Amino acid sequence: MTVLSREKAPGHPAVRTVRLPGGLSVRYDRRSGLTVLLLAAVALAAGVVLIGTGDFPMSPGDVVTTLLGNGSAGQEFIVQELRLPRVLVGLLVGAALAVGGAVFQSLTRNPLGSPDVIGFGQGATVGALSVIVLFQGGATAVAGGAVVGGAVTGAGVYVLAWKRGVHGYRLVLVGIGVAAMLTAVTHYLITKADLVDATRAVLWITGSLDGRDWTQAWPLFVVCGVLIPLVLGHGRALRVMEMGDDAAYALGVRVERTRLVLMGSAVLLVAVATAAAGPIAFVALSAPQLARRLTRAPGPNTGAAAVMGAVLLLVADWIATSAFGDRELPVGVVTGVLGGCYLLWLLVTERKAGRI
Repeated sequence: MTVLSREKAPGHPAVRTVRLPGGLSVRYDRRSGLTVLLLAAVALAAGVVLIGTGDFPMSPGDVVTTLLGNGSAGQEFIVQELRLPRVLVGLLVGAALAVGGAVFQSLTRNPLGSPDVIGFGQGATVGALSVIVLFQGGATAVAGGAVVGGAVTGAGVYVLAWKRGVHGYRLVLVGIGVAAMLTAVTHYLITKADLVDATRAVLWITGSLDGRDWTQAWPLFVVCGVLIPLVLGHGRALRVMEMGDDAAYALGVRVERTRLVLMGSAVLLVAVATAAAGPIAFVALSAPQLARRLTRAPGPNTGAAAVMGAVLLLVADWIATSAFGDRELPVGVVTGVLGGCYLLWLLVTERKAGRI
């Protein structure tokens, strides 16, 4: 392994280009690497604290001991069967939403180009509610409906935004229009449902990690294990595409093929995350921007965004379960409040910068 060059930007640590066996080269940013490690440590600590929180509290030491297989039978049951799956779902949902948000914000070159702004989350919601209201389906069928709804919406937005290619602002505008229509469909489905199904639908669209078990964790783990590395592997092409299609073509990027692969991966990540936990708002919007501000690095920062999304969702879930006494809130309520404040701040910042 050989260091080829070292670049330095104002106020930014050196960026190293490292040659790997086989003629490959990788750019390594020390600040970004340290940021990812720090965020990963925070996510693990938040997970341990969250596992120890509940009607049967456990200290972090007891949680770690139980995770290593040295706890009592009662502790093993509480951790392995009740709380660990919930925390893993939270980690994976946060990472999936954040990576999906990072991809769309880079492709649209717009910090507001988030899946929950341009309709993909709403598409998954309509798919799930259709199964609940029209077919009275179970949990597995609802999850399948969410995935299908998100995928169909993604394909529809892509087709509607196509005109000799897909450009960022057109994709955002089409997505916002589709999101508005799908929101209306959601309200219609709730008004047509009977009381039991309407209650179930409202609980689902709030977004919650309550009651999540290994049934939701394993499919999410498989999908994230395949799609997140696929997106990370296209990180260099995604960074180049932020300069525009013409520049990307000139630098040898297969723009439409790369865009289709990345959009498809992002849509599926968002759809599967929504299927597992419901439409949790604003994580996809805020996590990539917060990660970029911490790393101070150009490009999508998909790795840092993934860990930031996991941190945000676990911290929000801890607030939802612990900060209101005996009243436990769905995590979607907390992310909605925090994300709404962040969105207002982002809009003010973008306006002051003259970008909107």
